[in-house]
This record gives sequence, structure tokens and C-alpha cells, in this order.
Amino acid sequence: MTAARRFPATLGLASALALLPAPAVAQAWQCRVPPSVNVPRLPRADGPRISTPVTGYVLALSWSPEFCHGRGNGSDSRLQCSGRIGRFGFILHGLWPEGRGRDPQWCAAAQGLTERTVRENLCVTPSPRLMAHEWAKHGACMARTPAGYLKAGRVLFHSMHFPDMARLSRKDGLSAGMVRAALVKETPFLSTDMIRLQVNARGWLEEVQVCYGRDFMPARCPGGTGPRDSQPVKIWRSFS
Repeated sequence: MTAARRFPATLGLASALALLPAPAVAQAWQCRVPPSVNVPRLPRADGPRISTPVTGYVLALSWSPEFCHGRGNGSDSRLQCSGRIGRFGFILHGLWPEGRGRDPQWCAAAQGLTERTVRENLCVTPSPRLMAHEWAKHGACMARTPAGYLKAGRVLFHSMHFPDMARLSRKDGLSAGMVRAALVKETPFLSTDMIRLQVNARGWLEEVQVCYGRDFMPARCPGGTGPRDSQPVKIWRSFS
């Protein structure tokens, strides 16, 4: 197979990302990195290695209050959901390379995470295990090092501005179209066809996905934007 297109370990995104607005306020409330952090091993692949050429990227942003609702303080979600290191709104789930037909995944990951890399990204992705999974499954197909991969996602994450989600959640007749419009209002370099929503079977917002081209400039989402504009959406707004 043709190898997936990678960007260099030194993160050659500067020319593209320089066109984006200044970083937004982080989506972590009083995030505090603890004195010691867990550095997990890389997970085993749960699927085949796919090394198709990269045609674009998806920045996946998980709505943390919905993720944490009902999860308690289990070991996999303790840092994100317990309030121990902070309260979170949107967090960076991952940056995913996309391919034509099949998306690249589980390319050879020669390096694991370091404590420094975990600490640098913990207030954006408050789960070392999730960082390790995203690097092993997605990042190794597009970057040479976990630090470079996670930095790319972090830079794109900080280019986003977000609406007041608690206020938005109280709007009468809230719909998918209204959520996309609110995101575009705060981040005007996007358009609604560049934003895909993920809503669960009960109608609660789980994730916002922003689509990018190979040049890391925002692009129309291939395959659509998720729920139709008129579909009702609910937003869980408790951060506890």
C-alpha cells in the first residue's frame, strides 16, 4: 500500500496555522496538572493496519459534561470527570487522518508517550490513556512523534472559539442547525458545512467534529454534517 502522508516531527504546520485566529481561552476551568502523571503503554491494535494516502483530517472535540454524565470516578475517566484537576467543557478527543474509501489507522508507532508530552497535553486531553490510543491508532499515520501529533491537535483546538454552551442549552427548540450556527458565529473562519455533530440516540450532543483539508485549512465535511438542521438537540450542561 502507499504510505500515508505525514507531516514532519518539527510540525510543519506553521504557514497554514498562521492564517487561523489567535488561540481561544482554553476549555478547562482552573486545570491543574498533578505533580505526577501516568504514562500508559501503547494499546494493541484492535483492527487492521491501513496506510492509505491522507486526503484530509478531522478534529474531534468531545463535550465533556455529556461524556462524564453518569460515569462517576472510574479509573478510565477519573482525571476528566472527578474535578480533581479541573472542570472541562470541550476536550480534544483526537485528530484523525482521513483517506479515500478507508481511513488510515494503526500505522507503526515507533515511539511511546513521555511524561513531558502527557503533561503538556493533559489540560486539553485529560486522559493519558486516550492520548496513547489516539497516537497509536491515528497519529502514527500522519506524524513521526507523539509530541508532534498531539501538538498539531492542540494548536487546532486552541484556534477554536466556543459559544456559551450552558446558555445555548436553554434555547427553546434547540436544533442541530442552531448548534452549528452558534459555533460558526464564534469561530467565523468556519462554515456550517465544515462542522459535523455527533448526537446519541437520546438526542444529547456528544461531539463536534471539524473537517480540514490536506493543507490543514478548514474544509467541507465529506459525507455530510451529521443530524439534519431541524433535528432537536439537547446539551448536558452540568460540569460536576
